[in-house]
Amino acid sequence: MTETAALARHLDQVLADATIRELPNHYRGKVRDNYDLADGRRIIIATDRLSAFDRIIAAIPLKGQALTQTARFWFDATRDICPNHVLEYPDPNVLVGRRLEIMPVEIVVRDYLTGTTATSIWPMYQRGQRQIYGINFPDGLRQNQRLPATIITPTTKAFDGAHDEPLTGEDIIARRLLSEAQWEDVSRKALALFARGREIAAGHGLILVDTKYEFGFDAAGTIVLADEIHTPDSSRFWLSESYEQRFAGGEPPETLDKDFVRRWVAARCDPYREEIPPVPRAIIAEAARLYIEVFEIITGERFLFPDPEVPVLERIRANLSRYF
Repeated sequence: MTETAALARHLDQVLADATIRELPNHYRGKVRDNYDLADGRRIIIATDRLSAFDRIIAAIPLKGQALTQTARFWFDATRDICPNHVLEYPDPNVLVGRRLEIMPVEIVVRDYLTGTTATSIWPMYQRGQRQIYGINFPDGLRQNQRLPATIITPTTKAFDGAHDEPLTGEDIIARRLLSEAQWEDVSRKALALFARGREIAAGHGLILVDTKYEFGFDAAGTIVLADEIHTPDSSRFWLSESYEQRFAGGEPPETLDKDFVRRWVAARCDPYREEIPPVPRAIIAEAARLYIEVFEIITGERFLFPDPEVPVLERIRANLSRYF
């Protein structure tokens, strides 16, 4: 069976909700459903929900599995740079990790002047701002242009539907979100993780454009990487082969990430103020294909399609039954 045919069999098998009543302390995030166990472990189930513009805009079949397995590759490839929260993977959509005190700051690392959301640097630059996240930008830069140097653009960590807010390093220290030592430590780790990601992506013909990291603290106060890393949800990937030619011609880069869906939505409404139109089935299918393609390009492995006759949540519930 071709990949296209296999994908077609899953278009109506989306995991939009991962409520499992037998598990304790349920917290529903934008994309993941979390359960905190009494022994300090956290069960994290990646659903197929797609979050953008601070809201859920669609559900993409197989997205949760592709995200979990892509992040698994990156967690393994970067554990020498920063410890992470991973303990085990009892299901293709599930990670069991150490429960952490989540850092109240999200660390966004960028190499290019791009973006579509309110906290992205291109919309700010386009509006005429030249000091963004405490960084001075010269006039005359173009959309999707590589920046002179890699930058960190931190935001607040929004909870329960709140909006992320831009921060500077000075803000973080002044507001006591982190100590100066913690800010310096997490900045070093984030830049090193991004450099590793950029190197590996380049070896597979991809440009790691920007990414968001979420960190936490363990009981000893050590900074630990959490959530996900270098997935199409947390990062932008462009095809390197066509980037220069398309940039010179004023065309957008060929992209392999959720920005594909974000751009479709942003072209049809103000996603922060207006109702989002239903995303067409063809766009949903293409988004699913992109998530799978990124996994296969980066890992060099074939994506293992699950049995379409078994509902995703039923399979997950069976694989997590030992935690009940």
